[in-house]
Amino acid sequence: MKVPSIGQSARASSPLPGFLVFFLTCHVGSRESAQFTVVGPDQPVTAVVGDDVVLPCHLSPRMSAENMEVRWFQRESIPFVHLYRYGKDKFGQQMSKYRGRTELSKAGITDGNVALRIVNVRPSDEGQYHCFVQDGASYEETVLELKVAASGSAPQISVEDYQDGGIRVVCRSAGWYPEPEVVWRDLNGQAFPSASQTNSQEANGLYGTQTSAIVMENSNRNLSCLVRNTRLSQEKESTLFYISDPLFPKVNPWKVSLDMMILVVLFGFIALSVYLFKIKGKQAAELDWRRSVFPVEEANVTLDPDTAHPQLVLSEDGKRVRWEQKRQPLPDTPERFDTCFCVLGREGYTSGKHCWEVGVGDGRYWAVGVATESVSRKGGMSLSPQGRIWAVRWWGDEFQALTDPATSLPLSPPSRIRVCLDCDWGQVTFMDAVSNAPIFTFPPGSFSGERIQPWIWVGSGSQLSLCP
Repeated sequence: MKVPSIGQSARASSPLPGFLVFFLTCHVGSRESAQFTVVGPDQPVTAVVGDDVVLPCHLSPRMSAENMEVRWFQRESIPFVHLYRYGKDKFGQQMSKYRGRTELSKAGITDGNVALRIVNVRPSDEGQYHCFVQDGASYEETVLELKVAASGSAPQISVEDYQDGGIRVVCRSAGWYPEPEVVWRDLNGQAFPSASQTNSQEANGLYGTQTSAIVMENSNRNLSCLVRNTRLSQEKESTLFYISDPLFPKVNPWKVSLDMMILVVLFGFIALSVYLFKIKGKQAAELDWRRSVFPVEEANVTLDPDTAHPQLVLSEDGKRVRWEQKRQPLPDTPERFDTCFCVLGREGYTSGKHCWEVGVGDGRYWAVGVATESVSRKGGMSLSPQGRIWAVRWWGDEFQALTDPATSLPLSPPSRIRVCLDCDWGQVTFMDAVSNAPIFTFPPGSFSGERIQPWIWVGSGSQLSLCP
């Protein structure tokens, strides 16, 4: 039995929730012997992405839990996955990614069944879950593990090009979780060596895989590509049929030399042409590109002090914001962020295309982007499109796009970031405001007609400004 953990969301600057204070001060030292134990499965529960899953949990001996507190949580008790207290479900401090997706079993609650159903399982749901039950001063808990899996698409094999004296073939498949195993085999079922393999995780958390092999003229030319999910014991396979002799490269030294000379001359001509074209038309091309991609209204954004976290200090003109260690004595209104160091822009947009620039300076902890007007402002938040936020951030020494999970960006953040919002297309794009180079574009989605506002997160030692 463990005392439920108190996570970072219970900040030193905020009072502990009442029930925890009462529990810690009054009952830890004088706990009554529990009249029950909480029982969960000994083995991990496996769920398929997109399906529903039930996490088993019950009291032993069987007794009614109808008037008890049942708290499901992961690493921290607040925010929680699901909370049932004395006959009612409580959703006030529920983790945003579980909203509308959890249900405590009521049919068997009088017999001690407190199983939790999670609908539309996602890869991010994977991990440990605590089933904590309290009756007065008595409490018990159990920990169980949820594993998530997905079986992806049938692999597709294509003949790509010549490499190392043979023919390079590539096998591609998508929609797997966790990362799949990929094996090339000949028709005898023997493993065939692969030349390379790359797995990539998409924004939805699923994995795609690309694997290549080199088929030589004197090797077995009938290959199959098998992609396997070991967690589900499922596999999908596709076969490459016989590659005929005329497709294999024939080496002629004189022809190779002549081809190389032609390629060198052609490459040099093309490179020179491209260089001259870039020098002549770089500025005009960049301007035309920006106007064609974003025929936008240049937004004059100011920050809304009524939404700012109490540890954020805004300038009088609403153009600059910095983080301070001391919490300001500000009213805790519904509009104000109370946990995440965020602030929204006064302006909001429901249609059209709008751009603005944010100077990020040399701070190490910040994020810029947009959020819907309905974004959660109290308790825990999901900094991702699932939490109604589209943004990029600099986190210590890593530049990321706030997808779910976060996507690492292979560059350093610029000094100014241009945020471009297309409400009609449901798309958010980030660019280097100095060089106009693209940084990241979130896939087109739907804002469902919601009002979209500029959003800024400021961490320790950072100061951001809205550029005129």
